[in-house]
Amino acid sequence: MDITKTTQRPTPEHYLKEIRRKTRRVFTAKQKILIVMEALRAETSIAELCRKHAIQESTFYKWNKKFIEAGKKQLSGDTVRQVTSEEVSQLREENRRLKETVADPNIIFKVKNLLFKE
Repeated sequence: MDITKTTQRPTPEHYLKEIRRKTRRVFTAKQKILIVMEALRAETSIAELCRKHAIQESTFYKWNKKFIEAGKKQLSGDTVRQVTSEEVSQLREENRRLKETVADPNIIFKVKNLLFKE
């Protein structure tokens, strides 16, 4: 059995794949939504839109599908909206005021009971 160590040099195709992988564009959610919304306006064809934004049509259709599904979930009430910090602060303040409102009559009631028991 001949055991020789063979080392293969990376091919030019390998280098190209590596460069493409490292320089791949990453779209934000906002960019994806804007592209899908642009397609919904139907001013240009999907193929032209994809060329304009340098994306594959299959990528566009994946984004479009996610966009439509998210819309369906939102309309059916399946999604939970994220609360802002301002809303949390307002709710905490309201909770504090309600506790004070309920606590005051309870304290008065307890004090009256203590006074009349004596």
